Amino acid sequence: MTGQIDNHLNLEKAKDLTVNIPIKDRFDTTHCSSTMLAVVTTGNGGYDKLVYGEVPVPSLEPGEVLLKVLAAGVNNTEINTRLGWYSSSVATGTEDAARSAEEDPAEKVDGGWNEATPFPFIQGTDCCGRIVAVAPGGDESSIGSRVLVRACIRPQGFSSMENIWMASDFDGAFAQYVKVPAAEVFAVDCDWTDAELATIPCAYGTAENMLHRAGVAKGMRVLIAGASGGVGSAAVQLAKRRGARVIGIAGKSKIDQVRSIGADQVLERGSDIVSELGKDSIDVVVDNVAGSGFGVMLDVLKRGGIYVSSGAIGGPLVELDMRTFYLKDLTLIGCTAWDEPVFPNLISYIERGEIRPLVAKTFPLDQIAKAQAEFLEKKHVGNFVLIPPV
Repeated sequence: MTGQIDNHLNLEKAKDLTVNIPIKDRFDTTHCSSTMLAVVTTGNGGYDKLVYGEVPVPSLEPGEVLLKVLAAGVNNTEINTRLGWYSSSVATGTEDAARSAEEDPAEKVDGGWNEATPFPFIQGTDCCGRIVAVAPGGDESSIGSRVLVRACIRPQGFSSMENIWMASDFDGAFAQYVKVPAAEVFAVDCDWTDAELATIPCAYGTAENMLHRAGVAKGMRVLIAGASGGVGSAAVQLAKRRGARVIGIAGKSKIDQVRSIGADQVLERGSDIVSELGKDSIDVVVDNVAGSGFGVMLDVLKRGGIYVSSGAIGGPLVELDMRTFYLKDLTLIGCTAWDEPVFPNLISYIERGEIRPLVAKTFPLDQIAKAQAEFLEKKHVGNFVLIPPV
């Protein structure tokens, strides 16, 4: 697929887009000018919807900080949003949806992620950045701190499941600068590179949230589908950190790599999971693949077992035998909103050296189409990262 992608995005069109309100004076002019380079997603469709060029630097409202983006991770979320995959009208997995978008570039009416996806806007859910400005009344001592952004925000507090996401509900990190609520930035003290830190927020936040909700603990047997992907590989490390016995599922060429990050056992994708593991043998299934393999995941769960998911890259429509569900007293948990302990926990794991990043490859920001095309080929283990121009 990669060789077929035209990455010469329409720069002139981007210069005409205004995705942020006009700038104000309160930013450090030694770090930035009145405009910045960014990738603007202009609507649902193929790679032609990714437009690279100049837009205004965002202005700050009370309670916000301005970050210079040091590195931004690539995730399924951005691709799914651009494709309109979250719409109930889409029944295929992400790869098939991407192929259809290139072959039939007609825009979808229903983006599906929100009531109205805010096109044109800047995507980029994963952000490692440095604070270069704070809004009036903010903590100016934080300027210069290297931070990670908690991309999942609970605006009504953690007692409510209502949530908004950076790069889905407001502009994200595929740019030289991004503004975010000051409460959602977390300083991190470690020797990791910017690119390594940018692998953490979405993938590890999502994985940690699933394990937290499922109550994964020492001695449990945890089966992780798609164990070589961003979320899957994060879940392998994080479940192992909790003392679980971790069993991953991955393509044959990735088995050794998945084992090297902590999996106790790795099954080849497409193998007979029930024969390999036995029925009623698993405490928790972490499954962001879904599709045709969903039923098997329930078969291997013990009575009272837990199935947890935050995605469906293999296909969103599954066949559920309700008898398996209720006769085995299973619990099915859907995870989108991150719980309060999740992100502070991740920062502590990084600073204590309890997890390690998996940077599969880095790309300049203007090569986003190439990065997303290679991402969809699923030949890598870990995460892709985009580096904005200095």
